Amino acid sequence: MKSRLTLLLIIFLSSGQVGQCQRIKDIVDIQGVRDNPLTGVGLVIGLTDTGDSTLPSQQMLANILQDAGLVVSPSDLSGGNVAIVMVTAELGPFARQGSRIDVSVSSIGDAKSLQGGTLLPTPLKGLDDQVYAVAHGVVSLAGWTATGNKASVTKNHQTAGRIPAGAIVEKEEIATFLEYIANQRFITLNLRNVDFSTAEQIGRTINQVYPGSAEVIDAGTIRVKVPDEIGAESIAGFISQITTPEVKVDAPAVVVINERTGTIVVGEAVGISAVAISQGSLVVKIKERDIVSQPTPMFSEEAAGETVVTQDTQLSVAEPEGVLIPVSQAVTVSDLAKALNAIGATPSDLIAIFNALKKAGALQARLEIM
Repeated sequence: MKSRLTLLLIIFLSSGQVGQCQRIKDIVDIQGVRDNPLTGVGLVIGLTDTGDSTLPSQQMLANILQDAGLVVSPSDLSGGNVAIVMVTAELGPFARQGSRIDVSVSSIGDAKSLQGGTLLPTPLKGLDDQVYAVAHGVVSLAGWTATGNKASVTKNHQTAGRIPAGAIVEKEEIATFLEYIANQRFITLNLRNVDFSTAEQIGRTINQVYPGSAEVIDAGTIRVKVPDEIGAESIAGFISQITTPEVKVDAPAVVVINERTGTIVVGEAVGISAVAISQGSLVVKIKERDIVSQPTPMFSEEAAGETVVTQDTQLSVAEPEGVLIPVSQAVTVSDLAKALNAIGATPSDLIAIFNALKKAGALQARLEIM
């Protein structure tokens, strides 16, 4: 049977040299500037029999009612109009007290849907067990569920949603990105994709703006000295000046193969040495059909045979002749794509070809199989 593996061959083509110019700010992170995760356990109310039937949600609702002066037993709260949820958020590096951040709400019980629910005020804590924000508001699912007696229709996931600007920051956690060494101020830039060539270009570009200020520590780290004439009020402008220039990003030669999905991603710098490829596949065809058998009576109708339905199976196996196709040295990905398309390779054939090229030493790239 013919394989139904779906292949997506993604090839990044460039009309110029390998590597494209990108702004420094788009390829680096400033050390110390990061988000902080916040979590909390809350209760969503206002559901229409799509909430939890578990004891924790009933106990949590009973505790809330008790704080309001109404003493009830969890066993008295048997309705499915509430759901216990996990609330998560990211506290930004420069979020100030009173600012708002987005939150995500996910059911942790057996609720069927959070549609139409409202999150009660929920404290959000950091890893240090301190409250940094309080979340509340109407849960947005970006979907819906319509049910009948014997059928239902659902769009998108119904047990997880978001509350845009649903949390108010109560405590700040301002990022510290200035490092003091021997009474000198430094800012460290971390490359998202480590590469010695790209790091060297970043250091050289910054030194053109502020001579002698940038030092390349390794393939992923560039340390920049803040000049003495730059005051505290000008730090933001200094960071803007050293991260706005563009540099040419040197991407590594890599081929990524995901055999589960049939996806192949070929990097721009990938090439192959001169090689010859023979590609052939075993083709198996199986055809079945029903045949009605009606024996013809020879002497009388009483002697006629019984009509039956039989199956006839036809099987053929064909193995195409292997054709040895020479492939000249491919310098660009475009040439590589033309060479592979010329032999009419199928999805599974392409994966096998890349593995064979790497084994033969003809694939000038790193091969990663997911």
